[in-house]
Amino acid sequence: MSRDDHPWTAFYGPSARREIDNLSYRSIGDMVSSVASVYGKAPAFTACLPNGMNGTLSYAQVDEMSDALAVYLREIAGLEQGDRVAVQLPNGLSFPIAAFAVLKAGCVLVNVNPLYTAEEMAKQFEDAEPHALIIVDMFADKLPRATRGHPIPNIIVTRVAEFLPAMPRGIVGLVQKYWDRTIKPIELAHIRLPDAIAAGRHKQHTDNIEVEPYHSEMSPDDTAVLQYTGGTTGVSKGAMLSHRNLIMNMEQTFELLHGHVEKGKEVALTALPMYHIFAFTVNLLGFYWLGGRNILIPNPRPLSNLKRAFENYKVTWISGVNTLFNGLTNEIWFTDSPPRHLKFASAGGMALQTAVAERWEEITGKPVIQGYGLTETSPVLTFNPLGKARPNSIGVPVPSTEVICLDEEGNPVPHGEAGELAAKGPQVMRGYWNKPEETAKSMRDGWFLTGDIAVMDEDGFFRIVDRKKDMVVVSGFNVYPNEIEDCLAGHPGILEAAVIGVPDDASGEAVKAFIVKRDQSLTPEAVRAYCKEHLTPYKVPKQVEFRDDLPKSNVGKILRKDLRSEDAAQVAAE
Repeated sequence: MSRDDHPWTAFYGPSARREIDNLSYRSIGDMVSSVASVYGKAPAFTACLPNGMNGTLSYAQVDEMSDALAVYLREIAGLEQGDRVAVQLPNGLSFPIAAFAVLKAGCVLVNVNPLYTAEEMAKQFEDAEPHALIIVDMFADKLPRATRGHPIPNIIVTRVAEFLPAMPRGIVGLVQKYWDRTIKPIELAHIRLPDAIAAGRHKQHTDNIEVEPYHSEMSPDDTAVLQYTGGTTGVSKGAMLSHRNLIMNMEQTFELLHGHVEKGKEVALTALPMYHIFAFTVNLLGFYWLGGRNILIPNPRPLSNLKRAFENYKVTWISGVNTLFNGLTNEIWFTDSPPRHLKFASAGGMALQTAVAERWEEITGKPVIQGYGLTETSPVLTFNPLGKARPNSIGVPVPSTEVICLDEEGNPVPHGEAGELAAKGPQVMRGYWNKPEETAKSMRDGWFLTGDIAVMDEDGFFRIVDRKKDMVVVSGFNVYPNEIEDCLAGHPGILEAAVIGVPDDASGEAVKAFIVKRDQSLTPEAVRAYCKEHLTPYKVPKQVEFRDDLPKSNVGKILRKDLRSEDAAQVAAE
């Protein structure tokens, strides 16, 4: 790889590899066992509840329990290599045990959002056809409806406080059962996770079963995870991510952090759900590989749920989305006592607004570094090199990755011009599960088409302009919601903002802004006047609507598509 063709490599650290040629492990199961043999009794995962109650598992404990559960899946439940296992869990000590067990068993992990409705669960189960499901008891009452017509033969149920010490585990159980009443009777046949682990452990010892052959015979290109996404076409589909995809992306990401993270010494706060691809690859796999300690937050809402974790642990790293960082910088407890051991934070999932990044660094004294990726790319494609980050940039491609911007005909555009971002590298998915037509739409001559509009400067730093489908065309001019939202975020009276395009008789489309106020006296006229000071006239919102809150995904990403649907329904009703 020459620096003339790939100018971004000049911004890598002096010891960073431009190309990562060798795969460190054949499979994730190999990686889990190998790392556990190094770090043994060191704390691997700590679940921290809002009141500070907590529980910790060491590397050795996670390794041993995931081995036992892998034996249960293969020898007792009767699963075979390549069978799918759905895991529908919030962040907690059960998650790494379940995920690692599935991968050690040579099976395919299907991550499922635990907050899905029964209808959403049914669609994913129907598509993935899992042979087993590991689910938290809070949502197991949805199973009769979710599995109607396509039953799952093996159901394993766990608790939010599973593997915490007896006292906090009992307190949480009583509160959920009698106070919150979030635990309902489970109608389908099932086994409890501790019982499944115990049964697998007994089988393993009685029959002298070795777990390693389950995964050591696998190819690095075998599918490890089915990660569901709306992708660029809006159709829900499972991205087939291989062991190679995930292991390589883990190493690609941390290669650009070389010298800034230390093996065996990092403490990562994981507020993003681990069923989300960013937290799965970077937090779950990456910090396990580093020998770090992962502080797991079962539910980050309200944000005060993070307070005790910041107080009780020397957090060195946190990942999140713009709304998480924006929210924390508006919490008095956080601004009064920001984390003292923090090295940096990383942002992805949605555009990091300039005002939010500046406020975060002003409060914490440490930068929030923006990266970029998609489910289909495992997920990281680009990352800002520490110490060399550029404002409003998603950074430079990670090692062994090529990124270009294409015009409508599929030709590369000159530096500085906007085009659809396309990527090629070892982290790009194998394709979509059982959807060759959807795969063909997203892939062109080995390049994955992201659906995002980006610009690359002469140094190889990229900037996302917007989603291709979110672009607003006003009187023939392209308007990118990210730019307007970034402007609105700088207004002291605005807490959150989202922008969409709405039909307009005069201009074809017009810009509409949805705003959550910080200053209750704020008016639409004041918003428009502020925008006129910073934006070209055709970019100024023609309509302004105030809301108490904005629709968000479970990782905190503002959902413009929901706003578009709500606005269209409102117009139709009127």
